[in-house]
Amino acid sequence: MTILRLDADFSRWDELLALILSSFAYMNDRIDPPSSALGLTVESLAAKAQAEIAYVVIEDGALVGCIFLRPEADCLYVGKLAVAPAAERRGIGRRLLGIAEDTARALSLPALRLETRIELTENHAVFGRWGFEKTAENAHPGFTRVTSIEMRKRLPI
Repeated sequence: MTILRLDADFSRWDELLALILSSFAYMNDRIDPPSSALGLTVESLAAKAQAEIAYVVIEDGALVGCIFLRPEADCLYVGKLAVAPAAERRGIGRRLLGIAEDTARALSLPALRLETRIELTENHAVFGRWGFEKTAENAHPGFTRVTSIEMRKRLPI
């Protein structure tokens, strides 16, 4: 298993988009509004990787995981954490979150932050086991009900 930071030499955008879409597919009939992943294109994904800090996991030549990180004033935002369905439960997500923690420390940011949909209670539980705590409930534009929760993980200094 190799973990690489995306740079200008990365060219496997179609595969990365397919990885994200396959990883998020289980949500399609469960969440409202639909995942922002459905609006990604090869071009927008490449632009996202250029604007943020992104890593991919490669195993036997295949992309099996990714994470996108965006520094904020008081934390590092974790987005598009994806693991290929066939590669789940092998510690890839945890390894990617370890990279997020290392990145936050290198940037002198004291916490990680992520958002997960209200319907995805199994994700709340997994992130809770990984040290994240619920810090807010949010509604997407146009919704009067809670559609997502924010979770944070404080990092030891």
